[in-house]
Amino acid sequence: MKIARRLKPDILAELERGSQVVVLYGPRQTGKTTLMKEVIAETHGKALLLDGDELRHIDSLSSRDSTKLGRLIEGYDLLFVDEAQRIPDIGLNLKILHDSFPRLKIAITGSSSFDIARGVAEPLTGRTWSRTLFPLATDEYLGALTRHEVEEGLDERLVLGSYPRLLSLETRTEKESQLAELAGSYLYRDILELSGIRNPRKLRDILKLLAWQIGNEVSLTEIGRQVGMSKDTVQDYLDLLEKSFIIFELGGFGRNLRSEVVRNRKYYFHDNGIRNVVIEDLRPLERRNDAGALWENFCVAERRKFLSYSATLASSWFWRTYDGAEIDYVESRDGKLFAYEFKSGKKSARCPASFNAAYPDSAFSIVTRENWIEFVRGGERETHFSLSTS
Repeated sequence: MKIARRLKPDILAELERGSQVVVLYGPRQTGKTTLMKEVIAETHGKALLLDGDELRHIDSLSSRDSTKLGRLIEGYDLLFVDEAQRIPDIGLNLKILHDSFPRLKIAITGSSSFDIARGVAEPLTGRTWSRTLFPLATDEYLGALTRHEVEEGLDERLVLGSYPRLLSLETRTEKESQLAELAGSYLYRDILELSGIRNPRKLRDILKLLAWQIGNEVSLTEIGRQVGMSKDTVQDYLDLLEKSFIIFELGGFGRNLRSEVVRNRKYYFHDNGIRNVVIEDLRPLERRNDAGALWENFCVAERRKFLSYSATLASSWFWRTYDGAEIDYVESRDGKLFAYEFKSGKKSARCPASFNAAYPDSAFSIVTRENWIEFVRGGERETHFSLSTS
């Protein structure tokens, strides 16, 4: 099954303009190289494709020599560098290419933002156009499948996630094996190779503790106690996991009430399958007791993909007060607040009275299996699918 990627038209248009260096971030194995090759095939001119994993390319692209770089790209209209984070001084060399050869179109990919952003962002300030490619999004599935087919595959996606490689496999056993192999081969690769972490076991322990706590507030002090680290060191490890596109955080929302919890954090995984591999549990949904947590992680991650791909200006949080009132997800966009509760079953929910009183102009909705696609794809029709408001 061929699924068109949501970012393809945007990348193609930006490359055709040619005024910026196109930077495509994202986890390994999400299809960055495949997508860029599809884009390049539809771009005018002759393209030079280089792989940052190959030593012969590293030597040329880390030279800081405009003459040598010029010989490398002579006769080409477009330069594509895959896994650019592996090339020393890639940002400085791309700056030389961009400034010395203004007609050259440049695109790069990177699977770890902590290294490539540091190496690219500063030298190329004002010269880059950046996007992130995630595992397959609901919007992308809906471009190839009917809504009914997407909904039928929901249970499997809640457990195995949405990595593109799984699409080519027929049986669940094959998919589980591929997912485990993918996570084992790539999950920590960039962090361990590029960050200089001395204790990979503790990194894995931290990630496993987070995996058991999705949807719950996380205490860095408690995690540090369990793994034998300081709170600050735990935070450093979490930053690396975020910049490697494994997890992301939501902070606490608060504006009007002294009782609002604003300093705590929740952590979610970009992909449910990776989370389940981390805890070594790929059992079908009907045999699990964490279906609610998987549903929440899935909905938040899918919404995050939509906001990123549509370049929607929005901020998101969870909300809780010290007396126990809480809301799973709060989003601010277009000057208005939207609050959501995620319910995988047929449970109802009401907006907490304290939130309603503090933010009377906000909208409240319940996201269920009946309306999750509307939430994921836009969220602009809250009043159409709210089940309970007060």
